[in-house]
Amino acid sequence: MKLWKGVLSTMLVGTLLAGCGANSSGSDSSGSGGDGKTVNLKMFIAQPRLKEHYDKYINAFVAKEKKDKNIDVTVQLEMPPSDNAAQILKTRLASNDAPDVFALHAVNEIPPFYKAGYLEDLSGQPFVSKLMDSVKPSVTTKDGKVVAVPLETISWGYLYNKKIFKDLDLKPPGTLTEMKAVVEKLKANNVKPFLLSYKESWIPQLFVPLTAGAMMNTQNKDFIERMNQDKGSFSEMKSMFDIIDLVNSNGTDKALEIGGDDGSAAFAAGKAAMWIQGPWFAETILKSDPKMDFGVAPLPINDDPNATLINLSTSTSLAVSSTSKNKEVALDFVNYVLDDKDSSAFYESLKFNPISKVHTFKSYPWVNDATEYVKAGKSYQDPSIPQAVKDEAGKSLQSYYAGQLSQDDVIKALDKAWKSYNKVNK
Repeated sequence: MKLWKGVLSTMLVGTLLAGCGANSSGSDSSGSGGDGKTVNLKMFIAQPRLKEHYDKYINAFVAKEKKDKNIDVTVQLEMPPSDNAAQILKTRLASNDAPDVFALHAVNEIPPFYKAGYLEDLSGQPFVSKLMDSVKPSVTTKDGKVVAVPLETISWGYLYNKKIFKDLDLKPPGTLTEMKAVVEKLKANNVKPFLLSYKESWIPQLFVPLTAGAMMNTQNKDFIERMNQDKGSFSEMKSMFDIIDLVNSNGTDKALEIGGDDGSAAFAAGKAAMWIQGPWFAETILKSDPKMDFGVAPLPINDDPNATLINLSTSTSLAVSSTSKNKEVALDFVNYVLDDKDSSAFYESLKFNPISKVHTFKSYPWVNDATEYVKAGKSYQDPSIPQAVKDEAGKSLQSYYAGQLSQDDVIKALDKAWKSYNKVNK
């Protein structure tokens, strides 16, 4: 997933050079380097907030590659902000300037990227046998090829401050009416119900998979299929604005000036009781307050308790470019991501969930919260809404919050974006 404090969405983060051993001329291809060879490996991962953890793990890989294979590797790591990373990557791939290893969203991006021929088949790589059975399908194509190593598996809905809820004798609500009652009790005790952080457009778009996904699980199960055939409309999902309006009208100020990192700090400081956000911000939240006790709960969207569900998703995953000139080293790296010895500490430092049989670290409290809902059958798989539609949702919901678009305007924009996607991907 995703984020960078204070960076304009039109900026591209400068590259970070991580490595040891021989210097590189900047070429993609391998060359002679003493007794071994030198490789400049290009990586593209839109998670700049986790830079220090990737730095450390990449440096360990570089040392291992030198020791095991006498290859001097320099890693050129590009970490753009999430809001424009997808477009940057698509442009790079289409112009034959593909990174050797790049992050993509498993649910949204693997199908079109695989269809376009951008992804190397990784089915025969050692890491595949280490994946948990529940995770492997998310990085597997319809014709049975594994094309990425997953980093993040997520059980999410919204985050809530457990101390505030406990102090006011509140429990996560099971229906929209119950959520309204929670909101009123929080307000009566001078607590802001929701933290709003819409500066980065990918954050307000979270409402779409949360609302549409839950509705599709309970009442409109063929929505994705019909939308892919230009036979559906988001007008069928118009009730999603019930929860969106409740959140927007009971949230913190200056939403369009607050991004993910600022939101994490504000949430950690107790500025609001709830945040429509996922636990991928756990590491950032705990940097602000290592002792903060927060939970994950499903977002109510209507008064059907069966529609109050946890979203299950595999998001950030690492693929290898099918055109990479450094495939040997690129494949070594994606396998090192699930190294038997080192990967547990890596995933734990990132605050990610265990996704492999080699992961031995203990699950985090917020993971356990969400798992209880999953065990009770109150979850659904993240819907395969095209990334282009999610991008449009983010921009449109920013404008909706600002009063520049109506509900019908948002619906028309989402329908148009999906139809445009269908034209390109037929």
